Amino acid sequence: MSFDPSTLKYDANGLIPAIAQDAASGEVLMMAWMNAESLRRTLETGQVTYWSRSRQSFWAKGESSGHVQKLIELRVDCDRDCLLMQVDQIGPACHTNRRSCFYTAVRAGDEVEIMAPMAG
Repeated sequence: MSFDPSTLKYDANGLIPAIAQDAASGEVLMMAWMNAESLRRTLETGQVTYWSRSRQSFWAKGESSGHVQKLIELRVDCDRDCLLMQVDQIGPACHTNRRSCFYTAVRAGDEVEIMAPMAG
């Protein structure tokens, strides 16, 4: 059965959450939004492309930073309303220069930074 992006459940703005996970380590790197066209571009090129809600434009991950995400495998959740992209992440995934956007944790009621920016 071939994949049909129109069968996904997009929100009222035509967006679907997309979680990027390091294909090798399983580490969750980031979450961003996609629409049908950014998903089509991702599947066509192999470079993950998101929809930037703040800029109202397509955002090919790494186009300005060089921190590209290459799609290894796309997975769809059981409700068809969320995507999991297993990727090969080159450099940091977060705009703060950290490997993951999830670099703070709540521990014993305190918010703690658990990941420093990457060197270089």
